[in-house]
Amino acid sequence: MTSLREDVADFRKQLAIGSMQRSYRALLSFMLDLRTHFTKRWPAYAVSGLYQGYMDMTYFAIVPPPLKHRDMKVAIVFNYEAFRFEAWLAGSNRKVQQRYWELVKTGRWDGCRVVAPAKGVDSIIECDLAEGFDVDDLASLIAEIDDNATKFIQRVETFLSERDGE
Repeated sequence: MTSLREDVADFRKQLAIGSMQRSYRALLSFMLDLRTHFTKRWPAYAVSGLYQGYMDMTYFAIVPPPLKHRDMKVAIVFNYEAFRFEAWLAGSNRKVQQRYWELVKTGRWDGCRVVAPAKGVDSIIECDLAEGFDVDDLASLIAEIDDNATKFIQRVETFLSERDGE
């Protein structure tokens, strides 16, 4: 295991190369473009600002009207460790998270992960939107994320309306 001093020295070396900063700026720019895309695509949905994170995740939230009254949202996340885009179903607080986790934990979520409540866990369900993507074809990446996010949101809305009668 390396010391913090060694990690900082390595970080400084990586910054001197310059590709880390260019890549990070490009990723944040893409996430802002993606956020704008969803804002225009779904004008009836609330879309949050961009959370840049600590190079662990960068995300923005989408709140479709059927989820708003349930105090829930869908986060469009770039997960740095997994290096993929994901959709996370989340509640506005731990109580909401627990309530809906109880509801979804027994459902069939093929291709998605149901995440048990725990300290530091911000999601109920996580679904991959895009990985192994081509950064030279951002239009196709936006289309892939949009298509998969739309399917995820529709699936969540249908599941919840069938279970809680709203």
